[in-house]
Amino acid sequence: MKLLCIASLTSALASAALAARVAVNWDIGYVSVDRDGHSLRRAVGVNGALPIAPIEATIGDTVELTVRNLLDKPLTMHAHGLFPTNNTHMDGPGMLTQCGIPPGDSFTYVYHLEQTGTFWVHEHLFHGISDGLRAPLIVYDKPNQAPFDYDDDLLLTFEDWFQEEFADREMRTLDPNQKFPPPHGYASGLINGIDGNRTHELHFEPGKTYRLRLLNMGDLNSFQFSLPGHSMHVIEVDGEYTKPHAVDGIDIYPAQRYSVLVRAHDSVQCNYRFNSTIHARFIPAQAGMTPRTYLGDVIYRRGAPFNNATDVYAAPGFKWLEDIELQAFNDAPPLTPNRQISLDIGNQLYSTGQHLDHINNVTFAPPRVPTLFTALSMGALALDARVYGPQTNAIVLRHGEVIELTINSANQMPHPIHIHSRSFQVIEYGPAASQFPVPADYQNITVRRSGNAPPRRDTVAIPEYSYVKLRFTAGSFITAVHCHFSIHSMIGMFMVFVESPDLLQKSLRVPQSMYDMCHKQGIPTSGNAAGSPGLDLRGLQNTPTVVNQPNRGPPENH
Repeated sequence: MKLLCIASLTSALASAALAARVAVNWDIGYVSVDRDGHSLRRAVGVNGALPIAPIEATIGDTVELTVRNLLDKPLTMHAHGLFPTNNTHMDGPGMLTQCGIPPGDSFTYVYHLEQTGTFWVHEHLFHGISDGLRAPLIVYDKPNQAPFDYDDDLLLTFEDWFQEEFADREMRTLDPNQKFPPPHGYASGLINGIDGNRTHELHFEPGKTYRLRLLNMGDLNSFQFSLPGHSMHVIEVDGEYTKPHAVDGIDIYPAQRYSVLVRAHDSVQCNYRFNSTIHARFIPAQAGMTPRTYLGDVIYRRGAPFNNATDVYAAPGFKWLEDIELQAFNDAPPLTPNRQISLDIGNQLYSTGQHLDHINNVTFAPPRVPTLFTALSMGALALDARVYGPQTNAIVLRHGEVIELTINSANQMPHPIHIHSRSFQVIEYGPAASQFPVPADYQNITVRRSGNAPPRRDTVAIPEYSYVKLRFTAGSFITAVHCHFSIHSMIGMFMVFVESPDLLQKSLRVPQSMYDMCHKQGIPTSGNAAGSPGLDLRGLQNTPTVVNQPNRGPPENH
């Protein structure tokens, strides 16, 4: 069942409701494409093409995504936002829950859909997301069971597109002989897979109510979205329903998703335009390069004049969405935590001569044995975080623990932090504790707390020089935690929660094909992070250390 770039999705509901199994087959290989009207470049596509068609299904269905790797390197796929309940081995982060799928091999991911909402699927081993390997995944409510009434369902995806492959950006960033951060590249904006300057029209009929799904599948840039002349009410955040909340604009960070309800005007006298501005606050503005605004037509009547109303984002009274103001649709109260965990994120100069990102001064490096296989093979020692290796920065959680996680980001750029396996309650934002002088622009940050029904989501954007408090209940997962700026996760802003490894040993059965993929590549599938018994971690790479720079000042933009 295909979804066109901008299309009515309502007709999908009836047919999807009859399906219990949705089979999707992807041959993943290199393609040569010009997606933004500038030049051809090598990218990663599916079945010989980009963009990749959305996957559509209904709650209760099972999606079977069969991936054949036609690249020259291993890959994995992650269904972003789906909870891998009882199948954490299907979550996809490479060398945490599985080895990569070797070139020439195939593997089938099985997703039992127990949630509705707006999700997406992307590569999760070599940052293929940046080279195009990303697609929407829409999970519908069963007919007549959605908590909101609307007449039609429209999808808008946003992507940033760079003229160079991610590997080139990675090489410059990691080169200790190059200035850090390296010169910024400027991305073009894609809307529903094509150049934002050529985006397709939206068609509104008088008096109808539309659900607009807004999905940022980008690599580094945010997209500001507004629909001048119309009211928008947020009803979904990252696959979680909320009470309707009126806003004028939404700043959508990479990996974040929203649904808004928009009621069309009763008149067809005018057509309108939506605004989509690609930007990154940490990249200096340059005329014609960043920020860039793309306008999409909203057609009520062909040939009608356009209402030239535009949104002035800085105008008094313009209301941006603040997720802390949202309320969970089910009125669930704040969880009561019984364990606190604090994480400090940032960038430092390390003993390798490289500027690397870190969590609690540990810059991530993958283990020799996938973390899940260590958890399954180490018996009682699986509860000892040391067996997962120092650079996975693993924290072991017990089943049922209610965690309050504080993430402190004392640096001058925002970070969209994604926690796999679940959604979490957003409890509080406030000013970060910083060992460096805080710029004047960020010295008056106030504490903002959620109400009696905190919103839930899976990717939270931590503002500059701020902290966020999140709460969730631990389950039985191998849970990646990382920044969703690809370049940041690549240089180390990544860690793992190992949740209830004792229960995973009793309940999880990993298919033999997943072990075979490892063995084919010479990757061990038992023992600690180094593939050895006990706490013998010899064979892992040396852990770099932070170079003490007392006068360095705050971390640089990167």
